[in-house]
Amino acid sequence: MANGPPTRNLMRIVLDNFLKSFRPRQMKGNYVGEDYFGNKYYEIPADPSVGRRRASRWFEPTAKEAYDQEITAEWEAWLRGRRKEPPTEQELLKNLAIMKMKERNAAELEAKYSKPKDAAALEQQKTGMGSFPQYDEYEVMPGKGKHEK
Repeated sequence: MANGPPTRNLMRIVLDNFLKSFRPRQMKGNYVGEDYFGNKYYEIPADPSVGRRRASRWFEPTAKEAYDQEITAEWEAWLRGRRKEPPTEQELLKNLAIMKMKERNAAELEAKYSKPKDAAALEQQKTGMGSFPQYDEYEVMPGKGKHEK
């Protein structure tokens, strides 16, 4: 009977899973990389044999407890699982150079084509009833004629 087909014993499965729940989990991840802001990225790889279908990925910001810190688009895509491989240092530097070039070009265009703004020429904000649009076919006040105050 020992050589027979494996049986599905529900109590045995429940007991095995209960005992597995007491095993310590891997809390320390593998260091993957760092961005130019100083954030460090970690990963615990997927392991279907223990029930982890997806890799766990996270980052440590430079300032502790500052998880709203800015991160690069490449690393964010890796964290969210939109890309399998983490970004390389060359890729990050190339995209940073492109970003700086675009900022420089935008500043040059702004300086070349911007007109000085005259404060008096700017339209003053209307407040109160005057701020709403007025149409000739509608009454302003009920019972009064068009645009009569």
